Amino acid sequence: MADPTASTLSNRPEGAERESEERREAARGEPPFVEAPQSDSRLVASLKEAGITAAIVAGLTLIFLAFRSDIATGGLDLLARPMLWLSWIAIAFVGRFVLSYFLFKAERPISGYFKRTKATSSAVGGIPLGKVFGILLLFVAFTLPFLLDTFLPSQNRYLLDLAILILTYVMLGWGLNIVVGLAGLLDLGYVAFYAVGAYSFALLSTNFGLGFWVCLPMAGLFAAMWGVMLGFPVLRLRGDYLAIVTLAFGEIIRIVLLNWYEFTGGPNGLLGIPKPTLFGLEFSRGEGSFSDFFGLEYSSVQRFVFLYYIILALALITNLVTLRLRKLPVGRAWEALREDEIACRSLGINTVNVKLTAFATGAMFGGFAGSFFAARQGFISPESFTFIESAIVLAIVVLGGLGSQLGVVIASVVMIGGIELLRNLTALQAVFGSDFDPTQYRMLIFGLAMVGIMVWKPRGLISSRSPSVFYKQKKKIGADLVAQGEGH
Repeated sequence: MADPTASTLSNRPEGAERESEERREAARGEPPFVEAPQSDSRLVASLKEAGITAAIVAGLTLIFLAFRSDIATGGLDLLARPMLWLSWIAIAFVGRFVLSYFLFKAERPISGYFKRTKATSSAVGGIPLGKVFGILLLFVAFTLPFLLDTFLPSQNRYLLDLAILILTYVMLGWGLNIVVGLAGLLDLGYVAFYAVGAYSFALLSTNFGLGFWVCLPMAGLFAAMWGVMLGFPVLRLRGDYLAIVTLAFGEIIRIVLLNWYEFTGGPNGLLGIPKPTLFGLEFSRGEGSFSDFFGLEYSSVQRFVFLYYIILALALITNLVTLRLRKLPVGRAWEALREDEIACRSLGINTVNVKLTAFATGAMFGGFAGSFFAARQGFISPESFTFIESAIVLAIVVLGGLGSQLGVVIASVVMIGGIELLRNLTALQAVFGSDFDPTQYRMLIFGLAMVGIMVWKPRGLISSRSPSVFYKQKKKIGADLVAQGEGH
């Protein structure tokens, strides 16, 4: 006897649709005699992936690592280096196996442990961990010259110079972070403002005899003016088109500096740029110098300590101004522009002024950094302001986390300090042989490290954001909920 309920359901649209789905599911099944394919175990699958990775690395590095050509009498001498080649293959095999076995193929990946412990370790004594780490970094920054003089007196000058370079890139990163991280405007020509600040100070000091402290604000204002000039043509551009125009702007500035020989010195650059002074006291030998006025023994390290504290003060001012601006209406307008420009306009925000203020503010800090660079070097040329500088600063901002001030500091230390550290890794010769020169492979090692970091933390080292405006309770938000500098 037929079920009247089933016939009634089949006459209805939803019943007919359900019956059709059941028929399709039945027709999709496999014959019962076909067994399901057996999947490899966790160990076997990890070994297979590691072997494939090792084979790919072996093919890509065969010409570069397995053989080396040296100049010899009558031609070139080809030397075989199988151990170096096999060492890199082994590193690739082991690295891929560890990632596959403990992360990709594991039922409970190691990364889950860090996610579970993040909530319990995010505060120390009620203070956020990021704030504690920032206070420790600030303490180390203020006492660094004394710490180096106490524990590493033989490398004091070299490490101070490296710290000055790192702080310069920190300042540049914070300036670009306003444009890219807060306003969401992808800028690939930031080095142009860096060059404008440097040449402004160099030309004003050499032609008019002005000092560093007089030229410093003027260099920032000139760079801000060029930032406004860049902002006007790109008001209606977004994303990739905006990036191409800013890249072209950076190259235009460099080519003008290179070809305007009568004004900028052309490829020869500008020499004799005066050094900064402390209330008119120069850091040199002789009467009337800093050491003579205070009755100290002259040391070349004194000038490096003075330059270090100058760039530290400039970087801290940049940070404080950025944090303050972010809490003001203009800073909230930058973040609104980053999230959605159409919604920003619908709320009555003048996006023209918002974009121009972002470009001008970021350019001003780049001009300050360029002025300090010229004073520190004493010589500048267009070769110091190529596209690679913009790429490094942008990589620092992206690696640290767009919109994160602390992330820029960590990324600058990792990138700039890491590149210099790889120059002195002579311990690797014990692994790869006495012929291994770490300076030749430092960029390769650094590039692999960068790829690893971006795979591990695709949203940057600091992947959470602290909102500038909140209701009742201030909560951290994930970086995946924040627009990533695409201008829309």
